[in-house]
Amino acid sequence: MFICLSILLSLCSVLRWDLTEDKRYSLNDATIQLVESLDEPLEVTVYLDGDLNAGFKRLSNATMEFADELSSYADVHVRKGDAQKLEGKELSPTLVHERAKDGRTAQTTVWPYAAVTYKGRTAYVTLLHNARGLSGEENLNQSIENLEYGFAEAIHSLQQKEPLRVAFLEGHNELSEREVYDFSRSLARYFQVDRGIIGSDPNVLSPYKVVIIADPQRPFSEREKFIIDQYLMRGGRILWALNGVRFSQDALTNNGFTPVLPLELNLSDMLFRYGIRVNPSLLQDVQCLPVPVNVSTDPEQPNYQPVPWYYGPILLTSQLSPITRNVGQVSSSFASHVDAVGGEDGIAKSILLATSTASRMISTPAEVDLADINPDLTQFKYSYIPVAVSLSGSFPSVFAHRLPPEGLDSVDTQVTKSVETKQVVIACGNILRNEWQQGEPLPVGYDRYSGMQFGNRDFLTNAVLYLADDEGLISLRQKEIALRLINTERAYQYKSLIQMISIIAPLIILSIIGCSVLLFRRRRYGLQNE
Repeated sequence: MFICLSILLSLCSVLRWDLTEDKRYSLNDATIQLVESLDEPLEVTVYLDGDLNAGFKRLSNATMEFADELSSYADVHVRKGDAQKLEGKELSPTLVHERAKDGRTAQTTVWPYAAVTYKGRTAYVTLLHNARGLSGEENLNQSIENLEYGFAEAIHSLQQKEPLRVAFLEGHNELSEREVYDFSRSLARYFQVDRGIIGSDPNVLSPYKVVIIADPQRPFSEREKFIIDQYLMRGGRILWALNGVRFSQDALTNNGFTPVLPLELNLSDMLFRYGIRVNPSLLQDVQCLPVPVNVSTDPEQPNYQPVPWYYGPILLTSQLSPITRNVGQVSSSFASHVDAVGGEDGIAKSILLATSTASRMISTPAEVDLADINPDLTQFKYSYIPVAVSLSGSFPSVFAHRLPPEGLDSVDTQVTKSVETKQVVIACGNILRNEWQQGEPLPVGYDRYSGMQFGNRDFLTNAVLYLADDEGLISLRQKEIALRLINTERAYQYKSLIQMISIIAPLIILSIIGCSVLLFRRRRYGLQNE
């Protein structure tokens, strides 16, 4: 029997059995199918190495274990690499500040990346994800949760013979290429990013997997709406970033106030048909960004102090959507709110971003005045006002009972009901905008006054990846690994007892087992001799 068992085990190169409750060592079926489709060796180089603290060592070990798990399904070669080779590759290191036992603070540079190489092409996986407001242990745990999605997305992008294409629409005073530079650079890791106007060709958007409409300020024509509508009907995906109100940032900066009016883009009927409405309102939130305001009465001696900017809400992210799971809070400015309409249309709607529990909606027309920095906070009585929503399903065409508008080159077939597709609607265009400082672009979501980095880039990139995803890889972001922390206070309090039990308990157990075996043998063989 033992010989047969040995032969059977020898035929199995690897025997794996995940006994963990959260299946942390198991791969999703989509990942297994993706890796098994590889027809050439895959090389994984982990650069998170060196003199690391316990938390980063845990992340490094988890990355190596995950890469080894991939080798169970394909020819995967795993090794550790020299982090110095990453310099000059537009990858930013992480500075870790730690306090030593002698009280001094030490700074360590960490490169939390892994390189995935396939058929001569390389994609980089970001191993560390820092979300504002979370502890170091929580951020490291979320980083381990995201390992499978990060590697799966990298492998999937390397398998594409030609990169998928996304397009930013122009022609309506949208955000310029300079203003979305950081967002575009993030997308360039996965897609070919183009920009252009719609024109009169009904099929001009067909080559693009996702179309991004980034904060337009001028109305869309009926011809342009028809082209966008038919693109969606044929399975196109759209990221809408629309302001519900019109304001002047220059007037606010130069004069200290600006009128706020409803922004008419000629898209209301279209979005309403799809099941969503961007309201012409202005949101205020107690959880907001600070701005420097001159509080001095002497014009020759200005005194700038940070005060709450209630028109710049810090938006909460939903942990129920794969787009925003494990994404930090998102900064915004002059945001509006969205409403879901048409409850029986069969379209699935999911809230992505919302305000805090102390918010306020202001109807327009209105006026924003920097002098009004102390509003009545008792009026901030609304909670979780939606600002961004994802939509999925089969959408009806806004031109279902209408003739195609004039000015089109030619129309082959007019589709009145879409195939299954997806959209994301954001009622704030500023979420996409990055600022510049000394000729260098700042990361989107970075607030230079407070020095805080928000999760805008991760949210926007995940939204486009969600829209472009056909294989269901985005669902891997919902993987959850329970965080079981040690009570450090009790551990330090009972340190001596724990050490004593850890040393003595195994010896006692071994002694009991040894004595039991000895007594059993004496009793059995002693009685037989008699």
